[in-house]
Amino acid sequence: MNESGDNIDAKNANWKFNGSMVENFEEHVRKSVPLYKEGHDLILKLSDYFVKNDSVCYELGSSAGTLTYNLAKYHEFREAKFIGIEIENDMVQKANELYKNPNLSFICDDMTTLTFEKSDLIVSYYTIQFIHPKLRQELINKIYDSLNWGGAFILYEKVRANDARFQDIISNLYMEYKLDQGYKPKEIIAKSRSLKGVLEPFSTEGNIDMLKRAGFVDILSVQKYMNFEGFLVIK
Repeated sequence: MNESGDNIDAKNANWKFNGSMVENFEEHVRKSVPLYKEGHDLILKLSDYFVKNDSVCYELGSSAGTLTYNLAKYHEFREAKFIGIEIENDMVQKANELYKNPNLSFICDDMTTLTFEKSDLIVSYYTIQFIHPKLRQELINKIYDSLNWGGAFILYEKVRANDARFQDIISNLYMEYKLDQGYKPKEIIAKSRSLKGVLEPFSTEGNIDMLKRAGFVDILSVQKYMNFEGFLVIK
């Protein structure tokens, strides 16, 4: 195995969100994703515009449950329902251990095959990038169809630059960012190797094109830092 930092072991081209990842996930992702907490905070504030008393709200790829729980707690005075969808059972078990709230539930299922209830808010926080590209458009189509008119999809993704020169600049800046977070060069290389064929980001334009093909028209970039971007998309 290759050590990928924060006591997480991952094999070449075989990054997994289970096993040793579960206990160390939150620490690892906070260090690896710029403005991670700020993104959570912004999503809570954006949710004010879409969550109503009878709303159903999803987080797709809820991992250990932090963001889904924060949304449920933020709106606990409402009768809304918050559902975290996560394919890794280890993560779902951890989320259920950590977080309890009457309007909160976590489901172990595959978002690409699960049928969603009609909803007012769907959040994907750095998740779609791990869905195989051949399944991605169909998933976005399903998200569009499941949203009520006026509902929102909040999509955060790692994005590729729009040409090779910019991609080189952004990749180097991100490597320097991770070094500044205390990761060793060998850990950065090991993480990169483990993500081969697992993490497949689209460009900003590629994500917007995918959203438009699903039927979305109103699309706004609400946060961007280097190669990490958040979109607010309204049906």
